[in-house]
Amino acid sequence: MTYLGELISIGVAFSWTATALLSEYGSKRMGNLTLNVMRMLLALLFSMILFTVTIGSPLPSGGSAEAYGWMLLSGLVGYVIGDFCLFQCYIIIGSRFGQLFMTLAPLSAALTAWFTLGQQMSPRSILAMFITLAGIGISVLGRGEHHRVSLKLPLNGVLFAIGAALCQGVGLVLSKIGMNHYDTNAIPEWLVPFSANFFRCIAGITGFTLLMYFRQGFAPLRHAFHDGKGMTVATTTTIFGPFVGVGFSLMAVQYTSAGIASTLMALTPIIIILPSYLLFHEPITWKSILGAIISVLGVSLFFLG
Repeated sequence: MTYLGELISIGVAFSWTATALLSEYGSKRMGNLTLNVMRMLLALLFSMILFTVTIGSPLPSGGSAEAYGWMLLSGLVGYVIGDFCLFQCYIIIGSRFGQLFMTLAPLSAALTAWFTLGQQMSPRSILAMFITLAGIGISVLGRGEHHRVSLKLPLNGVLFAIGAALCQGVGLVLSKIGMNHYDTNAIPEWLVPFSANFFRCIAGITGFTLLMYFRQGFAPLRHAFHDGKGMTVATTTTIFGPFVGVGFSLMAVQYTSAGIASTLMALTPIIIILPSYLLFHEPITWKSILGAIISVLGVSLFFLG
């Protein structure tokens, strides 16, 4: 089918949009830590079902101890720190602006790969960073008193959003390092990212459980298991995010170039504008639309050759 990869990529962007909106609702309903613990539990369950169906064992294989170590570190950075910051920014500034700041993740990944893997930063990548930053600035900055430039959003929400984007980029590079240590003769190549994500989830559930225990105890979690609507949101968020989102993003690059797929999957900040208005009544302005479009154009420069 012509343009199958492109269509799948757009579907992934919509999937991640649904994840962001559901996560905002779930975080406000159940709390950041409660939702994340439930997501990690469900992601592990879905992964074990996938492994049982495909390789006959609920546990993944094919990785070395070094690979598992890198994936656990990736889960600590990407899930525990990154998702904690992301869901906290959803509570404070909403999923629409949260996803706009996530366009900084390729910038973070490029800088991390430069430091750790020796990958060169091309002039186009540097230009892409400035364009992405300009788009975000147009959306979140405005005129304050005495015509000074001021931030239209709470500073703590912005800092959480930036932290989430930085951690996602760093976590991605750590995952790449870990997957390089997998033996594809012991496990199908397409299952490697799912195996890697399994160990990231182990780090995630360990970290979130410890945070929950020391910050608020397990009473909110016990209450959440009796919250039918909350359980539905947590399950749907997990399916659209770590499970379907990851699976179809991998499938997309099988049918089209990675550059085109990555750019189309980065459309979430634009797609989310209308549903965010309909669900959470966040105002739509021409500046916010223009800023989101410019940020996505900046992201595209990272990937399109």
